[in-house]
Amino acid sequence: MINFLILPLLIPFLTAILLIFCSKNVVLQRWVAGISAFINVAVAFLLVQKVRNNGIQTLNLSSWEAPFGITLVSDMLSALLVLTTTIIAFACVIYSFKSIGIEREKYFYYPALNFMIVGVIGAFSTGDIFNLFVFFEVLLMSSYVLLVLGGTKIQLRETIKYILVNVISSALFVIAVAYLYSVVGTLNMAHISVRLSELGQSGIITVIAVLFLIIFGLKGGIFPLYFWLPGSYYAPPAPVMALFGALLTKVGVYAIMRTYTLFFIHDTGYTHQLLMILSIITIIVGVVGAIAFSDIKKIIIYNIIVAIGVILFGVSVMTPDSLAGSIFYLIHDMIIKSGLFLLIGIIIAITGTSHLRKFSGLIKRYPGLGWTFFIAALVLAGIPPFSGFVGKVLIVKGGFESEHYWGGAIILGSSLLVLFSVMKIFINGFWGTPQNFAGESKVPVRKLLIAPIILVTISVLYGAGSEFIFPYILQAAETLANPSIYIDAVLKEW
Repeated sequence: MINFLILPLLIPFLTAILLIFCSKNVVLQRWVAGISAFINVAVAFLLVQKVRNNGIQTLNLSSWEAPFGITLVSDMLSALLVLTTTIIAFACVIYSFKSIGIEREKYFYYPALNFMIVGVIGAFSTGDIFNLFVFFEVLLMSSYVLLVLGGTKIQLRETIKYILVNVISSALFVIAVAYLYSVVGTLNMAHISVRLSELGQSGIITVIAVLFLIIFGLKGGIFPLYFWLPGSYYAPPAPVMALFGALLTKVGVYAIMRTYTLFFIHDTGYTHQLLMILSIITIIVGVVGAIAFSDIKKIIIYNIIVAIGVILFGVSVMTPDSLAGSIFYLIHDMIIKSGLFLLIGIIIAITGTSHLRKFSGLIKRYPGLGWTFFIAALVLAGIPPFSGFVGKVLIVKGGFESEHYWGGAIILGSSLLVLFSVMKIFINGFWGTPQNFAGESKVPVRKLLIAPIILVTISVLYGAGSEFIFPYILQAAETLANPSIYIDAVLKEW
């Protein structure tokens, strides 16, 4: 048992409380939020190394032994996602200094951001299914604030839709947990897995598995439950879009990964086949949306949906290669999507529009912005040797090994269409006749570029250094493929 794994939770939690009391001092808020986010990156990195060297780390809160108390668990998957979350949070914080606006900063923007990070990291770290619900609610309540902050018409409209969807999904979550508890008599995830292996996957367990897929699919944005996502993610400013696109849907995806590799593994012929079908349809729907729209926000948002389908296809196949590929691709997508959202935020700040037909020729005045976007587009599409390529190859390999050739072929085909969708932005927006835009001289492009350049650079290094990173990914995938490793670490001698 180690107290160190609660630090990534405590740092943003205490920071958020502190920032509430200095909400009108914007300069102080920026310094505190920035330093706190950077420290959390360092702490998360040390946690990853701790898990790498010493195996899965657990913490029984209030010294109540598992499975009777609440347990925090940091396996390699959890630790890597916590590290990725802290990196994205740091980038979004420093980007916000010059983009979010003083009015939002005075009205609890940084406290809400930190509370959301608490919820995200808590969801990745908990070993208790009800506690997962609690952390979901923490991140959702914070996201309501971030989505509505600014009070524009589109924000108010989309916030109402977003709240309604999540209130319904949260109610279903409680019902699903209650059903599961009535069958297995425990809330500890490792203990649930043990009880389910003893009981076998009866009809009621399959129903509960499908209910969890509906709940997490609604939060993660899989077909046909993605309907709320394009509008809600379109409404907020760029750094909030980046946080939502990189983190919120991925918590839902992580929850599916965890439950469908730890709980519902005794009748994969039904549950995982259903997940596979939905993931393939999700890819197709996302690709159609990405190539159909001429709005740069919508193009990147629909690419989120594509990535969700790709990741969950790897989970549904359930081979060691496909699981490793899903983990690798999940981390890749979190980093590059946040970078792309920050880049299109700069484009919108310069041009005053998100519609491709209303601007062109940006590369002549802003070459740094243009070439950073070009590299990010290649990374997103999975062009070798970038990180998207490595993850997709492993997922497709797992699909072919398990004879799901059509799924692997659709993923390969989607890569070309994803590339087309983002290169459409580069060709139409950055090439062509340069235009003058009102107020562009006031946009601090060089300072705004710092955060997306950090994220794009990390993403490039993530792909180029995949040989160094891959042992970490394999360790994470091994825990998913062999649940007994997780169970033994949590329950120990119980």
